Amino acid sequence: MPYSAEHKQQTRERIVESARILFNRHGFADVTIDSIMAEAGLTRGGFYTHFKNKEQLFSEAVASFLLGRGAQWRDEFGVTTAESGHDMAKQMIDGYLSPDHLGDLDGQCPMIALPSDVAREKPAVRKSYEQLFTAMVSLFENNLDDGKSDKRQQALSVAALCVGGMVLARSLASESLANEVRVAARQMANQLAALE
Repeated sequence: MPYSAEHKQQTRERIVESARILFNRHGFADVTIDSIMAEAGLTRGGFYTHFKNKEQLFSEAVASFLLGRGAQWRDEFGVTTAESGHDMAKQMIDGYLSPDHLGDLDGQCPMIALPSDVAREKPAVRKSYEQLFTAMVSLFENNLDDGKSDKRQQALSVAALCVGGMVLARSLASESLANEVRVAARQMANQLAALE
């Protein structure tokens, strides 16, 4: 008896989530199809039923963050589209640049975990990454001071500080220095957004 469409979709989602976690932990090059399928509790044979190649899966794993683990993360930090304005922007900055987000290697945003891997990939993967960044910029742009004529520039700068601050903090060996960088980026992002 063939599997239902729902079962197939759930299996695909399990593979995508397993891949997202492994890519966060090890990077694209060090993750194999076998390891992804094992993490998902499946055998390699089923991979090509769902994906053309590992690059397609990488693209989908990056894109899945926004509505998957990213949505959970936003809920955990009180970032909600039900609210708008400065409070939402501040929650996003403070949550994104929090020690919890920095320490959550498996659940971390792909913009923090995978920038070098994505930069070397084909356009489809870079487009998925760009969609994450564009969503972040849009959140800031829609929730910063309406009176500013350079709101887009302000939103781009705040997003760049958030992502860049976390990439750098994650890359440092010294936990103390990493914390200083993260806190400084958070303070400057809030100042730039005129939230502090």
